Amino acid sequence: MPNTLVIGKDLPDGLDFIKALSASGRTVFTSMKTEADAVNFEAQNILGSTWNKGSAVSAYSFLIKAETKLQKINEVVFYFDTNYFSNKFDSEKTDEIPAAMDTMVTSYMYACGELLKRLEQTREKTSVAFLLREYPSKHEMLSAKTPGGVPASTVVSAAQAAFISLAESFSTNLADKNYLSVLLARCNQQNELYKTESGLARWLSDSFEALANQKNGQTIKQASVWNKAGSKIQTGFGLFSR
Repeated sequence: MPNTLVIGKDLPDGLDFIKALSASGRTVFTSMKTEADAVNFEAQNILGSTWNKGSAVSAYSFLIKAETKLQKINEVVFYFDTNYFSNKFDSEKTDEIPAAMDTMVTSYMYACGELLKRLEQTREKTSVAFLLREYPSKHEMLSAKTPGGVPASTVVSAAQAAFISLAESFSTNLADKNYLSVLLARCNQQNELYKTESGLARWLSDSFEALANQKNGQTIKQASVWNKAGSKIQTGFGLFSR
């Protein structure tokens, strides 16, 4: 069964998502808030480590730790939960921006860059998913005339846009890497899976399997399509879904 690296929330946050991936038969390595958490979760067959989100060196070390624990990485999940980050970074204060950007932008960019370099060295067949659990900005709420609700802060909305851009850019790497497959997926508040991260993880597990079973491989056009979480993943021309 696959060995899966998940980059997104630090456990114990997002535990339902990780447990569901693990229950699908995967061995999971993810980030932890503390090394004590890493020890405690290893007893539950969930592996992980801490890392400095603002450091490229730390991102590389984190990836090597994952390889060491898993022996081989078959799947990578970059999970951006905007709703979660909206509660974590709800301030517009400028002195809080650096930490927010390290967590929501810099860390993903470093991890993507280090992963691509590592894949070029190992050339191991790997599937990479970018999973976005969306949350509306102030502009989107006003435009849609959504009653009530607290919009994402400016820094979180900017980070969500950066994640989308990073995912779309990463998908173009299929051009010269026949060992790489990419899945882009979005889940908005109208989606039934928005209510349950375990359900979202189960759909992702099934989608990974479908991706692995494609007979003719994957084109850049297929890899660049944003799939709607819960739907059958696009293996043809498809539509951009939100």
